[in-house]
Amino acid sequence: MKLLFKFYNYFFSPDKQLVRKLIPLLGFCPSKVSTFKLAFAHKSNSSSKSEGVQNNERLEYLGDAVLGTIVAEYLFKKYPKADEGFLTKMRSKIVKRTSLNQIGEKMELDIILSEYNHTRISRSMLGNAVEALVGAVYLELGYRRTKRYVIRKVLRKYVDIHELEQVDDNYKSQLLEWCQKNGQNVNYKLLARYKFEKRDRFKVAVVIDNKKVATADDYNKKSAEQTASEKALRELGVLTKTKA
Repeated sequence: MKLLFKFYNYFFSPDKQLVRKLIPLLGFCPSKVSTFKLAFAHKSNSSSKSEGVQNNERLEYLGDAVLGTIVAEYLFKKYPKADEGFLTKMRSKIVKRTSLNQIGEKMELDIILSEYNHTRISRSMLGNAVEALVGAVYLELGYRRTKRYVIRKVLRKYVDIHELEQVDDNYKSQLLEWCQKNGQNVNYKLLARYKFEKRDRFKVAVVIDNKKVATADDYNKKSAEQTASEKALRELGVLTKTKA
């Protein structure tokens, strides 16, 4: 039966163009096209809850959990002698928002997103779509085959594991460590929460010894804190190079 659905989807479905764009990304022809189409529907398209308009937030939630589990297992097997702290940091580097945004950009998901959304495509939407896509693959294939997809089509193709081993881009942690060494107190203050293109956006400030050192805006509060921390480290002269 699935074979018939795949045949129909590839040749006759109204969404056959989407199907043909997905095949190189997935390595297979999907049978549940509606699920994959939903993976690229951002919540900004939902004009009214009463209309029953769906978006990719539920798939994003599912994909986040599945992706985290697959990455944890992958790292556990790849580094048999590594301790829990190292594995946790490596997993965080891979599944954090900025990394997923970069993966989504390399996968060129913006091309598909632009066709199904009536808003400017932001980098955060790319990361969300990566998670939603993993959620859709999981519903289509189950865990075992989704794990194979993530490892072969995502991790090995778009993530440089060995480069990540050398990178410390947890700027918030670095700033906290610097402040502790120098006997200073650091806090984060939410300056504003506002709507931009129908989405929540957060503006935060890094405050060191009651002095505002840097500010940043982002669609995610934690991401804004990380960006503000990076700016603060540069302002303090701790970071001098811009990483590629």
